[in-house]
Amino acid sequence: MRKRAGCSARRVCIGLRSSGKNLLDAAAVLANTLFPLLKARWVVVMDKKAETQKRRHPRAVPLRRLAVAWQSGARQGVSYLESVALGGLFLLTRQPLPMRSAVKILVELPFGEVRARGVVRRVNPSRGMGIEFISMTPEDRARLIRALQPMLAAQTA
Repeated sequence: MRKRAGCSARRVCIGLRSSGKNLLDAAAVLANTLFPLLKARWVVVMDKKAETQKRRHPRAVPLRRLAVAWQSGARQGVSYLESVALGGLFLLTRQPLPMRSAVKILVELPFGEVRARGVVRRVNPSRGMGIEFISMTPEDRARLIRALQPMLAAQTA
């Protein structure tokens, strides 16, 4: 294995000289030299993906079915809440909004209503949409925290 001129430090370039070996021998040499490199890179990519999947706030599943009213431009609707966290929520709807759509949200909770503004971050066309909260008053955040506490306690018990 040799490094060619012009190859970056991250990428290893492999040159095979034609020394009378057939194509299968060349493929075996490539597989033996490249596979460990690819496997090592795959593990690193998987580790980075696992790190990005870590959530800032724990998700809670509501103890009973909660309806959420939402509005985005001229579209509005009422959907059921699948899960909620301090960072956002997932709504069950058959017609989710497009990615990066701005959304106004109204959730009626036992401790009062919570109003927030959000952005659609995940879309599952057959299931619903994930919305990240981008603004909320301190009073609404306090009501949300108060509502999340029993949900999270029930999940861990």
